[in-house]
Amino acid sequence: MFKKLLFVLLFSASCTLLFSQERPIEIIEEAKANRLFLYALNKNEKDLDVLITVEGTNFRQSKSVPRPVRVPAASKVLLTNLIVERNKRANYTYKLQVSDSLSRRALQREFESIKIEPKKKVIVYIPENCSSCDTLVSNLDKSNYLYTSLHFSEKPELKEQLAPAFANSTVKIDSISTPIISLGGVLHVKIEDYEQLLEELNK
Repeated sequence: MFKKLLFVLLFSASCTLLFSQERPIEIIEEAKANRLFLYALNKNEKDLDVLITVEGTNFRQSKSVPRPVRVPAASKVLLTNLIVERNKRANYTYKLQVSDSLSRRALQREFESIKIEPKKKVIVYIPENCSSCDTLVSNLDKSNYLYTSLHFSEKPELKEQLAPAFANSTVKIDSISTPIISLGGVLHVKIEDYEQLLEELNK
């Protein structure tokens, strides 16, 4: 038991020295006919090279030497597929090698963009007469970030909930015509466009 624990600790330490990503690569499977497709989800904001090694029973796979696959930031990419034996269920385990030192040998495959959580949770409160909210929300929709938008016109109680934050401010909540944006729980009233939002997110 001690030897196994020591091995796990040493293995974890070596992985950390090699590369410590903010969010681990997730592997999801999708079955189609007799094939099992394994995809990587990269929920980080940087491109990564991912090498997968699969072992198990009741399936066949390519006999060629595995190569790393480029998985761009905020994307889903096919890593490999298994040919499952008829009337059988694939029993498999996999090992991942993840690196941010991008290699020329990495396979470049088609990828699907995914939505990811930003470094700070984003909530956009939209006043009734907000002139810049539509553009900001449109740009957030086009981005890779998950966010929440709430309209005062649909939920009037939001004003009461936010009012205490403006109690000691010269700015009154009823007079605000720009987005009120919560970034990680901190309210901002001077962010009017997507570029300003990105600046605050990256601080």
